[in-house]
Amino acid sequence: FADLVLETWDLHRERNGREHRTADMGCKQLVVRRGQPFSITLRFSGRGYEEGVDKLAFNVETGPCPSETSGTSSHFVMTDCPEESCWSAVIQQQDGESLSVSLCSPPNARIGRYSMTLETCTEYQGSSYQIGDFVLLFNPWHPEDAVFMRDENERREYVLSQHGLIYQGTCDYIYSIPWNFGQFEDDILAICLNMLDINPKHLRDQNRDCSRRNDPVYIGRVVSAMVNCNDEDQGVLFGRWDNRYEDGMSPMAWIGSVDILKRWKKFGCQPVKYGQCWVFAAVACTVMRCLGIPTRVVTNYNSAHDTNANLTIDRYVNEKGEQARQSWDKIWNFHCWVESWMARPDLAAGYDGWQVLDPTPQEKSEGVFCCGPAPVKAIKEGDMQLKYDIPFIFAEVNADVVYWVVQDNGMQKKSIRSSDVGKYISTKSVGRDGREDITHNYKYPEGSEEERAVFEKAEHQKNSIAEEDEGLHLRIKVSQGANKGSDFDVFAVVNNNTDEERGCRVTLCARATSHNGILGPQCGLTDPVDIDIEPRAEKRVPLRILYEEYRDKLTQDNLIKVVALLNDHQTGDVLVAVRDIYVENPPIKIRILGEPMQNRKLVAEISLVNPLAVPLNGCVFVVEGTGLTDGQLVKELEEPMEPQAEAKFRMDLMPRLSGLQKLMVDFESDQLTGVKGYRNVIIAPQPM
Repeated sequence: FADLVLETWDLHRERNGREHRTADMGCKQLVVRRGQPFSITLRFSGRGYEEGVDKLAFNVETGPCPSETSGTSSHFVMTDCPEESCWSAVIQQQDGESLSVSLCSPPNARIGRYSMTLETCTEYQGSSYQIGDFVLLFNPWHPEDAVFMRDENERREYVLSQHGLIYQGTCDYIYSIPWNFGQFEDDILAICLNMLDINPKHLRDQNRDCSRRNDPVYIGRVVSAMVNCNDEDQGVLFGRWDNRYEDGMSPMAWIGSVDILKRWKKFGCQPVKYGQCWVFAAVACTVMRCLGIPTRVVTNYNSAHDTNANLTIDRYVNEKGEQARQSWDKIWNFHCWVESWMARPDLAAGYDGWQVLDPTPQEKSEGVFCCGPAPVKAIKEGDMQLKYDIPFIFAEVNADVVYWVVQDNGMQKKSIRSSDVGKYISTKSVGRDGREDITHNYKYPEGSEEERAVFEKAEHQKNSIAEEDEGLHLRIKVSQGANKGSDFDVFAVVNNNTDEERGCRVTLCARATSHNGILGPQCGLTDPVDIDIEPRAEKRVPLRILYEEYRDKLTQDNLIKVVALLNDHQTGDVLVAVRDIYVENPPIKIRILGEPMQNRKLVAEISLVNPLAVPLNGCVFVVEGTGLTDGQLVKELEEPMEPQAEAKFRMDLMPRLSGLQKLMVDFESDQLTGVKGYRNVIIAPQPM
């Protein structure tokens, strides 16, 4: 027999890509998911493959130092009965000189870039052919994969969807911003794989790092560390919270991860300026979805940052309601992290499923700024000793906040209410734009037996909030429409829940604040007011907050913190109520003109009215949306926008993908920043 000579081969990139749900990836190489077969065709010259005469074997390798013992190299021969636990090759059909072969990796294979060689052997003559590279990803569709997810709608949302919503605002005013995850856009997969290759664990021990890339727990921990740059590890984002962002992009201005990841690559893995929690979380979500791990961005309202881990956060105010002294412990009006879906074979049974990963640099974990993966179930049960970082996240959703009023004579009085931490934990709903409240995954109902048992286990005595049906009760209300550019009213509302008249003194104080709880300058204060309240009655004390007072004090977070203080003349008790008010930006209006169809021009009309009493300078609109735009489209206005004037322009789009897409817009100017809008567009498939 003549030697068997390979002439050409075909890796069927497009067909395999469709079957493995990777066809939308912009890369020019084969991308497949582990545990699932993919087909290739081999064409020999002169003669075809003869069973019994010719032997065919394959070699696949990943990483700089592949070895069978590390699981980064595998040599396997053509077989009729493949084993699921290792790489296999099976003949599908033979047609003359062409042979189609089905290859399959085990469902726990290392993910990453692979090279593949074919070895042919006839009698004693052998040849070896390099037949190409491919990328192997996690496979949430495979029941044996550690990231297996049962529900197809959930897999679509958490692995395949390239756009979503991130919840922001305050627990009294929840709103969402659109985000372009873009995990299948050109170059993003290569950037994500490169991130794994420059992580410090890889640089320390390449062989060990590559051999652990079969484990989503390990990958999650690496990604959580690499999205921030605090370990001087060439991480992606530089965090900044002080409202001084002139030498970079303000964290409020981003609308997608693609721009951030591409900048990181372009500038040689220098950290991109600047990120805050939702930006860190969104970039981590892009990387994890890109690698095939189901992931979602989650927002926790009134999130505690408990630096001394005593599960109590002390705040000090003077008798006017102003901050009396700085506390290292902070309450963020919201904080974002991600949850990734995976099995936890490293823990006892019962902790599979959603795991918290938090890439925002806050505290070190095993010497590195990363956090998680922490099973959401372990947070709910108060299992503090499990890996990783449960106590920190438990505090974020469960700490008590105690207000101390420092009197003029230096005496401190403890307020009798604690404010609520860990509220309205939110994520985007599956398959639609609504909000899903997942607080119940993190904590038992307040006051329940289970909650008490969890706190005992966590050695935490929860301050019980005084019953509201006795004595005086204090809360803060906001008039309709706290809109940027307008004055608005807030009220301290006092209820007398007793059967006798009561007297008290009330003070209100308003200050600009940033989203991580750092207070800025004052923008409103009332003189102390003495009031008498009839039995079972309610009285209001107003504070008008003026645009001219807050205009230059507001940070880009658009937040004002209002503190109300009540001294009960009868009992001597002090009540404190606190509310964060989000000052709303104007809406961006988006109209779609024409019939949206794949690969056909589409026009978007975008408009915004300047709500302020001053002109806006340096106005820029940035438009992006995976499948709708090629990268970002930027529209700079040549003239300043006069007060109450409308800016309106049209933009041409060329939709590349069919189905539901999101067009997202961000507006920046000197006085108005981080204004967001989006429009869902359903693109009809191109007629065949």
